Amino acid sequence: MLNLDEMQADAPKGSAEVEAICRDLYARLRPGEPTPVFRVEFGRFAGANHFIRRRDGQVRVRISDLFAAAPRPVLESLVFILLAKLLREPVPVECRRRYRDYLNREEVQRRLHQIRAERGRKRLGSASGRYYDLEALFDRLNDRYFGGSVPQPRLGWSRKASRRRLGHYDAAHQTIVISSALDGAAVPEFVIEYVLYHEMLHIIHPVRRNGTSRAIHTKEFKEAERRFPKLAEAREWLKRL
Repeated sequence: MLNLDEMQADAPKGSAEVEAICRDLYARLRPGEPTPVFRVEFGRFAGANHFIRRRDGQVRVRISDLFAAAPRPVLESLVFILLAKLLREPVPVECRRRYRDYLNREEVQRRLHQIRAERGRKRLGSASGRYYDLEALFDRLNDRYFGGSVPQPRLGWSRKASRRRLGHYDAAHQTIVISSALDGAAVPEFVIEYVLYHEMLHIIHPVRRNGTSRAIHTKEFKEAERRFPKLAEAREWLKRL
């Protein structure tokens, strides 16, 4: 098992040094095995995306350039997470914590928000679905619960009918997407209103940061959510979905 106390504290100089980290950690995870050739590059992704795969005797690693200036211990933790995925090994809690704490830093989140807005493309369907019009529902909820104070973001049904992610608000693109799995004749209108209302609350109550921790659903958020009159019925219906 990797001794986390042995991780160095200096910052990496580039992909060559990260390749050296890969070789070192691989040798610790697979002592006695030949160490493969590693090829590491920093990619201009639209988020904190990282990839690893083995092919033709090489292991190719692509790391978001958001981490190009990360301290060495953070990169070591990230490499360990990727290698563990490749080798099907458990990841120490400290590795996950170190990676998560860095990603949740205010300046890193600010940069992540910026690159998502600059590089990302938001793909979504029309706000007018087969059975429900999200813009009409948004206007109704805005007037009823917020006095028309919520600025309307871009609204649309998802291109894929997800039953796990029923809605989300993307602050970088000022977009609310609702799963098209809810755009059906059998879905009560109050259920879609609740999901949309929940995402509208994310506009009013954004993520609150305290150092490296984040509160997505704050106390104020939950109090506002409880004002939705059919909250219990909507949640029960969604559980059955």
